[in-house]
Amino acid sequence: MRRPDQQTTTRPTTGPAPETGAAADTPAAADTPAAAATGAESLSGGTPGPGHPAGTGPAAAPGRPAGDLTTEAVLAPYLRAQAADFLRSLRLHHEHSAPADSGGHDAAAATRALRRAARRISGSLHTFRAALDPLWADQLRTELTWLTGVLAREHAYANRLTRLVEALHQLSGPALPAARGARAAGEGAASDAQGRAALGVGAARAGALLERRLTLARTRSHSAALQALGSSRFHAVADAVALLASDVPLAPGPAGRGSEELLEPAERAEQRLLAAVAALPPEDSEPYNEAQDAVWHQARLLLRLHRYAHEVVLGAADPALAAPGHALDLHRDAVEAAGAAAAAARTPRIAPATAYALGVLHADQRHEVEAARAVFRESWPYATVLTAP
Repeated sequence: MRRPDQQTTTRPTTGPAPETGAAADTPAAADTPAAAATGAESLSGGTPGPGHPAGTGPAAAPGRPAGDLTTEAVLAPYLRAQAADFLRSLRLHHEHSAPADSGGHDAAAATRALRRAARRISGSLHTFRAALDPLWADQLRTELTWLTGVLAREHAYANRLTRLVEALHQLSGPALPAARGARAAGEGAASDAQGRAALGVGAARAGALLERRLTLARTRSHSAALQALGSSRFHAVADAVALLASDVPLAPGPAGRGSEELLEPAERAEQRLLAAVAALPPEDSEPYNEAQDAVWHQARLLLRLHRYAHEVVLGAADPALAAPGHALDLHRDAVEAAGAAAAAARTPRIAPATAYALGVLHADQRHEVEAARAVFRESWPYATVLTAP
């Protein structure tokens, strides 16, 4: 059991300010057996990772008194605010998507804001389900997950094409990445010259092939998004969010109204994140092993849920987790880009030079995957989780 004086980043401090030095480094007890087995400490008292001075935790977010952490005082206003952002972004999207509006950047920005609000509503419904009407929460969360997935595809394909084309330009430049292993100087120079020549021939064709494939996928995703935004299913979602902006369906009866009904789910989200990070593959794992990508994607999703819970309980995201979250986003982008290059290389009857260029591009993106994992390990502020056996 957690003692009342043990804090996490999702449990506001009710007593005097914590001491600095050795007393501030005392780890909090783990809530779950998995976290205890891995030595995962509370985010507010864990051992700092590389680049984080000893005796200091993450920068403190503006907190609230524990007595004010009720569903009506904290969760309901947060959901209403996100619902208002959703409706505002939807109105802007309709305005900037009109035929008379020649600009596309405003519509894309409105779509991103729409997805942002939908993700926060969906994540909060998932974490704090016990404090809400469970049937309503499950249904709305399912519909918001569908909506964010549909809206995200067009943006993802556009970013993937930009990333791969830029990588091809860099790889087909004057120098190729150094080959692995020790080689004689003459053999290495000759092989690099041949590689540059072969890559220069196939890079243009590979870029054209990727552009055709990803542009087609983006066009289909755009059509699917427009169809979804005009469907009766989306209008039902918009109506549900409009009702949420004025009335939040809470759990019946007094259950789910106290502060512990918010703090305990937030701490469970934190412990799931710590356990997922502890289960990540070691640093010397093979970067080409795509079977390991799933656990990294799961850690990214759990980090997002923890960040949203932190926003609900403490009023702001944990700044110490901004860099690890960005690294996991880059990891996902590199994984998907490598998959797109591999899929293009399986196109029937392509020239050997094109296949070679796509193979080099795939290898480059897999090394970007490993680089993103290294950045995550360096920026993760709680080293005890990453060094657990």
